[in-house]
Amino acid sequence: MNIYFYKNRPYSSNAAAFVRTVATILAVSFAATAISFSLCTTVAATKAALSTSAKAAILIEASTGNSIYEYNADVRLPMASTTKIMTALIAIESCKMDEMVTVASGAVGIEGSSVYLQAGENLSMEDLLYALMLESANDAAAAIAIEVAGSIEAFADMMNERAAQLGLTNTHFTNPHGLDNENHYTTARDLAHLTAYAMQNEEFVKIVSTYKHTIPLPGKNGVRLLLNHNRLLRVSNEIIGVKTGFTKKSGRCLVTAARRDGVTVIAVTLSDPNDWRDHLAMLRYGLDSYECRKLADVGELSFVAPVVGGDRGFVVIENDEPITICMPVDAPRPRRVVYMSRFYYAPISAGDVLGSVEYYDGEDLILKVPLIAKTDVGTGKQKSWFERFLGSIFGDDDK
Repeated sequence: MNIYFYKNRPYSSNAAAFVRTVATILAVSFAATAISFSLCTTVAATKAALSTSAKAAILIEASTGNSIYEYNADVRLPMASTTKIMTALIAIESCKMDEMVTVASGAVGIEGSSVYLQAGENLSMEDLLYALMLESANDAAAAIAIEVAGSIEAFADMMNERAAQLGLTNTHFTNPHGLDNENHYTTARDLAHLTAYAMQNEEFVKIVSTYKHTIPLPGKNGVRLLLNHNRLLRVSNEIIGVKTGFTKKSGRCLVTAARRDGVTVIAVTLSDPNDWRDHLAMLRYGLDSYECRKLADVGELSFVAPVVGGDRGFVVIENDEPITICMPVDAPRPRRVVYMSRFYYAPISAGDVLGSVEYYDGEDLILKVPLIAKTDVGTGKQKSWFERFLGSIFGDDDK
């Protein structure tokens, strides 16, 4: 089922700080035992107070990238280990998950977070990705980069090429792990759009939503236990990833995503000393602000149009998938306009796009859905009424 999404104008705030509800803060437990509770609250109450402590922040609806809340979203800043979102995406797009990787000597002893890889040990690409995204292992990032591109520098070129393809005009990479470099930067908006794209990949979602995983130790019977640094995964089962980051220069960086009833929102903060608290508020607001509405079931929008030169005089045109729109909870039902020709010429094949249904918010087009032919219409003389009647009796009524 395709889900189509509603365009929305961003809610912006330049407030430097706000008073948080003490009860909400106390409700957030970061104990090792998983806690599951809803992020629900009232939209009005949250909107009035929505702000962050970050140098830059954004909250988007994942499918369209529409901004729900933003602050300094286009300011270039360091991104620390949130870099690894791009590293993981390229690895997943370039390699099979069961591909075995021999750790290169150049990947050993990288400063910062590490799973203490040893030169020459063999791990699957999938295991390296879990080490990358759960433990934020810089040595795993280097091992992946060297395996995929041959060197750190060549992999950085791949990262920048992919960023350009995705339209990330304010992002530049110099390495796969996010260690400080003055030419290594992004914006909250670019990072959110990158994450929205990556979250379309099922393998990526599976990894970043995992709290605990084990990978082999070299030459031993034991295993390395990997624990996800994203503690919000233990707060609510609506939170589904994605990546933490920190250096002294960048400060605390965080990208999170949450999903409820078909709505997915992504929050990004760069240099935010209160990132856990801020992300809970942002994700809560995003999920409470949007809902998915079904506008039509399969075949509900069905039309009959005449056919010229065909072996039958008409064709049935309809939507072949449910039509669902993610939109603000207080938005009115969008206006619908159907576009079809007065008639069609044969031949027509089942599945041909013969029209469309467009949905509008005022004058703004927010959704376009194809209408397709339900059956074939061949060329040739149409059967008479009597021929069709006889065919219905003797089993030749398919035309």
